Amino acid sequence: MSGGRVVLWFRNDLRLTDNVLIAEASKRFLASNSALSVLPVYCFDPRFFAQSQYGPRKTGVLRAKFLLESVADLKKRLQGVGSDLLVLSGKPEVIIPRLMQSGEDTTVLAQEEVTDEELRVDRAVKRAIAPLGGKLHLLWGHTLFHRDDLPYRQGLTDMPDVFTPFKEACERKSKVRKCFPYPVKGNLGVVPEDAKKLDEGLPSLESLGFSAQEVEGAAKPDPRSVLQFVGGESAGLDRIQHYIWKQDCLKDYFETRNGMIGADYSSKFSAWLAHGCISPRFIYEEVQRYESQRVKNKSTYWLIFELIWRDFFRYICMKHGNEVFKIGGIAHRSWKWEGEGEAFQRWVDGETGQPLVDANMRELKYTGFMSNRGRQNVASFLTQNLNVDWRLGAAYFEETLLDHDVTANWGNWMFAAGLSGGRINKFNILKQSKDYDEDGEYCRLWCPELRNVPVVKVHSPWQMSEKEQLDCNGQDVGQRAALPETRLREESR
Repeated sequence: MSGGRVVLWFRNDLRLTDNVLIAEASKRFLASNSALSVLPVYCFDPRFFAQSQYGPRKTGVLRAKFLLESVADLKKRLQGVGSDLLVLSGKPEVIIPRLMQSGEDTTVLAQEEVTDEELRVDRAVKRAIAPLGGKLHLLWGHTLFHRDDLPYRQGLTDMPDVFTPFKEACERKSKVRKCFPYPVKGNLGVVPEDAKKLDEGLPSLESLGFSAQEVEGAAKPDPRSVLQFVGGESAGLDRIQHYIWKQDCLKDYFETRNGMIGADYSSKFSAWLAHGCISPRFIYEEVQRYESQRVKNKSTYWLIFELIWRDFFRYICMKHGNEVFKIGGIAHRSWKWEGEGEAFQRWVDGETGQPLVDANMRELKYTGFMSNRGRQNVASFLTQNLNVDWRLGAAYFEETLLDHDVTANWGNWMFAAGLSGGRINKFNILKQSKDYDEDGEYCRLWCPELRNVPVVKVHSPWQMSEKEQLDCNGQDVGQRAALPETRLREESR
């Protein structure tokens, strides 16, 4: 007699280490005396590769490549413990019912999401499997601090909209739960043959809607990139081993984290965190182990501090729902923004004439990566200097970032636009340029037209005289440069 089926519906949780779905499925399989069938599945949902309402795609070619690598790695690791991963293309509410059998109890396990598009898919899956007797069971697993352990009421109505009191309350009153163990070989059973026949294998980038030119570009990593990012749990764990243990970078993280060139000035864990290839709790445990074996200091704490920021934005989205994505943000601020136009397009292309902004935007375009310092500056510049609708910037980041996480990206943009109800943080781009790229090395790396510009004017090339421009091999680096809004002055901040 069949023991029923459990469908493990993977989404942004592409790992075996510390995965609540794996732990729950293993527990159920063992409780059934191995009678239960466990079917891991990943669905390439076409909606997440379509054009967004703001113009850009929901997923660009570089992140799509990283995702394909991550799914391939998950499949390999599942095979290593005796299971497998069914990879299918289509809407989950269409695909998942096909994995069910008449007369057999089926439970679909998935990690709980908090934002509208994902919640709509959840509801669609629930409706689709209900007539067949299926149930959708959602489990919490994306955060450092578990939702049930937060020091706030259900619904988070008393959670502050400011980070520092949130952080302090969690540190004082909440505990980080232990990681779930890696699955023992055989504890997920074997995927039934009738289900294996449905496996379509990984789609190509072309089948996901990308042009041959885009695919060719994605296959040739830019040599200027801080890191050659490869998707998957295996690569994510290797990166943790490299950064924390092999190179011993963690002890200096606080001092180096605002760098802009090179692989190890910051952890670069974010792309793997965003896809769920590694978990924040696993990083937390590695930091604890590092503190006990090597050193505990401000730098080791600061990496955890950054993980708490990720929690904060996920819980802000959970508390406020769609208000996070609306033009007035959670503050419901009324403001007249500019729409798409020359200023926005030049920002996208890295052609504003403001070197720090342009360098960061070009790095993003060609590699899918931008430093945290860069993100704060370009977001401030678009919203506070150019007065362009912040949602256009968030949508462009959603397409291009390797590490796009809907709550972190849109939450950060909403805050950068001054729509959180707190202080409006307008960055002084010239001061930031001199503080974090003093000699212009980063700007010259991504804006080669600046390579011969004197250091004193590398961050304000519009100040160059005609003679100075001629001395720079005749390159049009100054008068070409700045949109009117970008000719910035050094002010108090």
